[in-house]
Amino acid sequence: MNRAFFGSRLHGELAPGKKIAVRTPDGKFTFVVGEVLEYDPPHRFSHTFKFTAHDDPPCRVTYELKEVDGGVELTLTSEDVPADTKTGKSMGRGNDMIVNNVKRLVEKGNLSFGVRCMYRIFGWLQWMTPKRCRTKNWE
Repeated sequence: MNRAFFGSRLHGELAPGKKIAVRTPDGKFTFVVGEVLEYDPPHRFSHTFKFTAHDDPPCRVTYELKEVDGGVELTLTSEDVPADTKTGKSMGRGNDMIVNNVKRLVEKGNLSFGVRCMYRIFGWLQWMTPKRCRTKNWE
Protein backbone atom coordinates (compact mmCIF):
# COMPACT_ATOMS: atom_id res chain seq x y z
CA MET A 1 0.00 0.00 0.00
CA ASN A 2 2.99 2.35 -0.10
CA ARG A 3 1.73 3.48 -3.48
CA ALA A 4 -1.30 5.05 -1.80
CA PHE A 5 0.92 7.23 0.38
CA PHE A 6 2.60 9.39 -2.25
CA GLY A 7 4.93 6.54 -3.20
CA SER A 8 6.74 6.84 0.14
CA ARG A 9 7.94 4.07 2.45
CA LEU A 10 7.15 3.57 6.12
CA HIS A 11 10.21 2.81 8.27
CA GLY A 12 10.18 1.60 11.83
CA GLU A 13 8.58 -1.05 14.00
CA LEU A 14 4.79 -1.17 14.15
CA ALA A 15 4.41 -1.47 17.90
CA PRO A 16 3.11 1.06 20.46
CA GLY A 17 5.84 3.41 21.64
CA LYS A 18 8.09 2.79 18.63
CA LYS A 19 9.23 5.58 16.31
CA ILE A 20 8.25 5.58 12.65
CA ALA A 21 9.28 7.66 9.66
CA VAL A 22 7.87 8.15 6.18
CA ARG A 23 10.69 8.39 3.66
CA THR A 24 11.32 8.64 -0.04
CA PRO A 25 11.77 5.29 -1.78
CA ASP A 26 15.55 5.77 -1.81
CA GLY A 27 15.54 6.70 1.89
CA LYS A 28 17.38 10.00 1.38
CA PHE A 29 14.56 12.21 2.67
CA THR A 30 12.14 11.88 5.59
CA PHE A 31 8.84 13.69 5.23
CA VAL A 32 7.00 12.57 8.36
CA VAL A 33 8.08 11.37 11.79
CA GLY A 34 5.95 10.01 14.58
CA GLU A 35 5.37 7.41 17.24
CA VAL A 36 3.04 4.43 17.07
CA LEU A 37 0.17 4.89 19.53
CA GLU A 38 -1.95 1.85 18.66
CA TYR A 39 -1.43 -1.11 16.38
CA ASP A 40 -4.22 -3.67 16.18
CA PRO A 41 -3.99 -5.30 12.74
CA PRO A 42 -6.06 -5.46 10.64
CA HIS A 43 -8.47 -3.13 12.41
CA ARG A 44 -6.64 -0.06 13.69
CA PHE A 45 -3.36 1.83 13.34
CA SER A 46 -2.79 5.16 15.09
CA HIS A 47 0.34 7.30 15.34
CA THR A 48 1.56 10.81 15.94
CA PHE A 49 2.38 12.74 12.79
CA LYS A 50 4.79 15.61 12.21
CA PHE A 51 5.92 16.97 8.86
CA THR A 52 9.70 17.43 8.98
CA ALA A 53 9.47 20.46 6.68
CA HIS A 54 7.23 22.43 9.06
CA ASP A 55 7.69 23.73 12.59
CA ASP A 56 4.09 22.85 13.50
CA PRO A 57 3.37 20.60 16.50
CA PRO A 58 2.52 16.95 15.90
CA CYS A 59 -1.01 15.67 15.50
CA ARG A 60 -2.58 12.21 15.53
CA VAL A 61 -3.58 10.07 12.53
CA THR A 62 -5.75 6.96 12.82
CA TYR A 63 -6.62 4.40 10.17
CA GLU A 64 -9.54 2.08 10.92
CA LEU A 65 -10.87 -0.82 8.88
CA LYS A 66 -14.35 -2.19 9.52
CA GLU A 67 -16.18 -5.00 7.75
CA VAL A 68 -19.46 -3.88 6.20
CA ASP A 69 -21.95 -5.64 3.95
CA GLY A 70 -20.18 -6.28 0.68
CA GLY A 71 -16.75 -5.01 1.65
CA VAL A 72 -14.55 -3.08 4.02
CA GLU A 73 -14.85 0.52 5.17
CA LEU A 74 -11.71 2.63 5.63
CA THR A 75 -11.83 5.62 7.96
CA LEU A 76 -8.88 8.02 8.13
CA THR A 77 -9.09 10.43 11.04
CA SER A 78 -6.76 13.33 11.83
CA GLU A 79 -6.91 14.86 15.31
CA ASP A 80 -5.22 17.80 16.99
CA VAL A 81 -4.20 19.22 13.62
CA PRO A 82 -2.93 22.76 14.26
CA ALA A 83 -5.44 25.13 12.65
CA ASP A 84 -4.36 27.56 9.95
CA THR A 85 -0.93 25.97 9.53
CA LYS A 86 0.98 24.43 6.66
CA THR A 87 0.39 21.04 8.31
CA GLY A 88 -3.36 21.59 8.40
CA LYS A 89 -3.53 22.64 4.76
CA SER A 90 -1.34 19.76 3.58
CA MET A 91 -3.24 17.17 5.54
CA GLY A 92 -6.61 18.36 4.26
CA ARG A 93 -5.55 17.70 0.69
CA GLY A 94 -3.38 14.67 1.41
CA ASN A 95 -5.90 12.67 3.44
CA ASP A 96 -8.48 12.76 0.67
CA MET A 97 -5.89 11.67 -1.86
CA ILE A 98 -4.71 8.78 0.34
CA VAL A 99 -8.25 7.45 0.80
CA ASN A 100 -8.96 7.75 -2.93
CA ASN A 101 -5.69 6.01 -3.78
CA VAL A 102 -6.40 3.13 -1.39
CA LYS A 103 -9.89 2.75 -2.88
CA ARG A 104 -8.50 2.74 -6.42
CA LEU A 105 -5.77 0.20 -5.53
CA VAL A 106 -8.24 -2.16 -3.85
CA GLU A 107 -10.88 -1.90 -6.56
CA LYS A 108 -8.76 -1.67 -9.72
CA GLY A 109 -5.27 -2.79 -8.66
CA ASN A 110 -3.53 0.36 -9.86
CA LEU A 111 -3.31 4.11 -9.39
CA SER A 112 -4.78 6.56 -11.87
CA PHE A 113 -2.55 7.79 -14.68
CA GLY A 114 -2.56 11.29 -13.16
CA VAL A 115 -1.35 10.04 -9.77
CA ARG A 116 1.37 7.92 -11.39
CA CYS A 117 2.56 10.98 -13.34
CA MET A 118 2.53 13.08 -10.18
CA TYR A 119 4.69 10.51 -8.36
CA ARG A 120 7.13 10.51 -11.28
CA ILE A 121 7.38 14.30 -11.08
CA PHE A 122 7.96 14.06 -7.30
CA GLY A 123 10.97 11.84 -8.05
CA TRP A 124 12.36 14.28 -10.59
CA LEU A 125 11.97 17.21 -8.19
CA GLN A 126 13.38 15.44 -5.15
CA TRP A 127 16.56 17.55 -5.41
CA MET A 128 14.43 20.56 -4.39
CA THR A 129 13.45 19.01 -1.04
CA PRO A 130 14.50 21.22 1.91
CA LYS A 131 17.78 20.18 3.54
CA ARG A 132 16.04 19.90 6.90
CA CYS A 133 14.15 16.87 5.51
CA ARG A 134 17.30 14.83 4.91
CA THR A 135 17.00 11.52 6.71
CA LYS A 136 20.30 12.00 8.56
CA ASN A 137 18.58 14.86 10.45
CA TRP A 138 15.73 12.61 11.66
CA GLU A 139 17.44 9.35 12.63
